[in-house]
Amino acid sequence: MATNCNIASVLGVLFVFTLFNNPIIVLGQNIPAVALFTFGDSNFDAGNRKFVTSATLPQNFWPYGKSRDDPNGKLSDGKIVPDFIAKFMGISHDLPPALKPGADVSRGASFAVDSATILGTPKDSLNLNQQVRKFDQMMSNWKDDYIPKSLFMISIGMEDYLNFTKNNPTADGSAQEAFVTSVTSRLKYNIEMLYSLGASKFVVYTLPPLGCLPIVRQEFNTGNDCYEKFNDLAKLHNAKIGPMLNDLATAKSGFQFTVFDFYNVVLRRTQRNMNFRYSFTNVSCCGTGTHNAYGCGLPNVHSKLCEYQRSYLYFDGRHHSEKAQESFAHLLFGADPNVIQPMNIRELITYPANTNMSEFWKEPVETNLLLVQDNVVDASASM
Repeated sequence: MATNCNIASVLGVLFVFTLFNNPIIVLGQNIPAVALFTFGDSNFDAGNRKFVTSATLPQNFWPYGKSRDDPNGKLSDGKIVPDFIAKFMGISHDLPPALKPGADVSRGASFAVDSATILGTPKDSLNLNQQVRKFDQMMSNWKDDYIPKSLFMISIGMEDYLNFTKNNPTADGSAQEAFVTSVTSRLKYNIEMLYSLGASKFVVYTLPPLGCLPIVRQEFNTGNDCYEKFNDLAKLHNAKIGPMLNDLATAKSGFQFTVFDFYNVVLRRTQRNMNFRYSFTNVSCCGTGTHNAYGCGLPNVHSKLCEYQRSYLYFDGRHHSEKAQESFAHLLFGADPNVIQPMNIRELITYPANTNMSEFWKEPVETNLLLVQDNVVDASASM
């Protein structure tokens, strides 16, 4: 009996020692309690832009935040993807904007800024490199060994290609390819910079079908068709992301990544809208114009507002509704390799840090879905 008691005592001491000398585990999830850092443009902006401009921003006012009755600088009717990922990681609050004075950044922060680009210096915003440098300036907030275990999410490039096409409407294939190479090379440089600062776990979005955004359909008068020139650019960009990250994982010790196939995730919802319980996928809930795509939240624009935002894929002309954002987060955190590969976020977080990957990104067997116009909706009928 005494021997059994001694064994129990030893096991108890070992348990306590393990508990206090290893990363805390999220209760019931077996997920290390690490940080989440996001970089990019308006899709990930948690409210940073108001700290880099004195201009009046529509996302700071209703009807943004409509679902939560809380307009707070996010370009949606409620929460955005990083907020849901933070929740799944056991973080008790929405991911805070890094630029907000006094923000609790102990479990990470958003460095993304609305209108951010990869190339150039956007007005009243921060490009990707400036965001990475801001992260470098704030690194004293976290222990050095905390960074390699934490998650780094990147969603950017939309503004680069929208601006390029508007400024170069007659660009031929070689000019487009050269621009895509410039964008992806600069993206790779900034990921390498984050790696040099200690980051090792990366989640990178592909671009969505840019030509299917309500604002693009409206501005280029395509009716219910997508503007394929934008979609072609997005596909050229996306084709370079997986191979680029494979190269980094091969060349850099402990580099880990996954690629979220955002293009086909959005296209599936556009193509088979009723399977995903969306009544409207080619027009916005909030805005004005043929596709309700312009001016949501602007004080001098009499924009329309839908009655039920959860029936819309897009809340405004280029940003998704909270319902869509939540579905994207669930895919990121737990979907199969046909959506996110070579592993989902849950698997990436729990994959041992400072360890080389055993699997890499592979060219998808299925090509991009062909868009079919089976959800043609008159914008005026949606209000």
